[in-house]
Amino acid sequence: MVGTSIDCIVRTLLNQLQSYGGYNHSGGYGGGGGGWGHGGGHDDRMSHLGGGLRNVDWTNTKLEHFEKNFYIEDKRVSARSDREIEEFRRSREIKVQGRDVPRPVTSFDEVGFPEYLMTSIRAQGFDAPTSIQCQAWPMALSGRDLVAIAQTGSGKTISFALPAMLHINAQPLLAPGDGPIALVLAPTRELAVQIQQECTKFGSNSRIRNTAIYGGAPKGPQIRDLQRGVEIVIATPGRLIDMLETQKTNLRRVTYLVMDEADRMLDMGFEPQIRKIVSQIRPDRQTLMFSATWPKDVQKLANDFLKDMIQVNIGSMELTANHNIQQIVDVCSDFEKRNKLIKHLDQISAENAKVLIFVATKRVADDITKYLRQDGWPALAIHGDKEQYVHISLNSSIAYQYAGGNEIGRRISWTWELIGILREAKAVVPPQLEEMASYGGSGGRGRYGGGRGRGGGGGGGRYGGGHGGGGYDNGYGGRGGGGGGGGRW
Repeated sequence: MVGTSIDCIVRTLLNQLQSYGGYNHSGGYGGGGGGWGHGGGHDDRMSHLGGGLRNVDWTNTKLEHFEKNFYIEDKRVSARSDREIEEFRRSREIKVQGRDVPRPVTSFDEVGFPEYLMTSIRAQGFDAPTSIQCQAWPMALSGRDLVAIAQTGSGKTISFALPAMLHINAQPLLAPGDGPIALVLAPTRELAVQIQQECTKFGSNSRIRNTAIYGGAPKGPQIRDLQRGVEIVIATPGRLIDMLETQKTNLRRVTYLVMDEADRMLDMGFEPQIRKIVSQIRPDRQTLMFSATWPKDVQKLANDFLKDMIQVNIGSMELTANHNIQQIVDVCSDFEKRNKLIKHLDQISAENAKVLIFVATKRVADDITKYLRQDGWPALAIHGDKEQYVHISLNSSIAYQYAGGNEIGRRISWTWELIGILREAKAVVPPQLEEMASYGGSGGRGRYGGGRGRGGGGGGGRYGGGHGGGGYDNGYGGRGGGGGGGGRW
């Protein structure tokens, strides 16, 4: 029941949003009762990670000079008028901010990549750079600190990976005991593995080595990679701090830092770990931050870590839905959800469609799969504890559990924002959803309703309404557990 061409129906089954909990600053992610959230506190060891790291006195540390500006503007780019540049940016929905922002390129040939990278690019059969690549490559190759706001699937990975290859090859070779030259921080192991695959694909011709460091996997192979020496480390914050505290690697050689999906890392509570990691990296590094959204907490992180930064935004900063997808929201209580799920599946099956069902936790994925199989549906669960690989060919998707907010573009908010998305997409807004939105401040969203407190509201498990146990996969390997007050969000 999984699949890729999402062209029919997205059916979203919502929990009663009033039951969502908040973030408990005194005890991690709190617990609560009722529903599928698998409540339970999350006073996880993530909050204690990094306590063993020594503070580095960078003001009294002699830093070796390193090269980070490799960009020479192509003559074809220089020959374009300002009006032509503006028209190109407008046509590609590129918006830039900052001092002396480099002009965008329009083709791979204009970037000035060396032949070993061009060979890899040609091997992938790409016709032209994506919008983010057109603007981000000149910015990154210039050695500037960069913020890039672009949706997932925009080609952002090689926007930072290819400049990283040039940066690495311009630095002295690694000596025994050296850590990486380029560090990429990612929120989840799945994204870390995806980035590693791209780095392997494009770094093979230049013999640049990489490894992915993330929780939920054996440490042994990761430690061996680090001890052999790798130029690129892609890591989730928790596992990386573990490796640093146990002195399996160090960040003394890092001069190229990437924070990918920065908004999601903050949503997952990684900000303290990110700050501890960055404190171990020389302050004159080049820093690149990629994010799908640009809320105040991400802006503050950028202002703290980036110097004289330049910024590129791709597309609208407003949250919108894909108009090629029919959006249907069905507001229901927990006890109604299974019957409604079967009802929707019966309707979809008449179209001979394949379906992807999103849930909040691994446990719910297994529970729903078992339930559907008992009802005669050929269901299969996919999550981090599963090893099977499934061909995806999707016609419809169902969000069985409302993921604490809208994951279109990964911006998390409350009912009023979901209503705005539905209206913008010219979709039907259920009266029940309108009624919920009118309730106002009962348990609002911290990030979009008054800061990062993720405050207020009654009970709730991971997303509001749990039945004990739970927590979430934090990329470190643990799921959490423990007592009271509020859900993950």
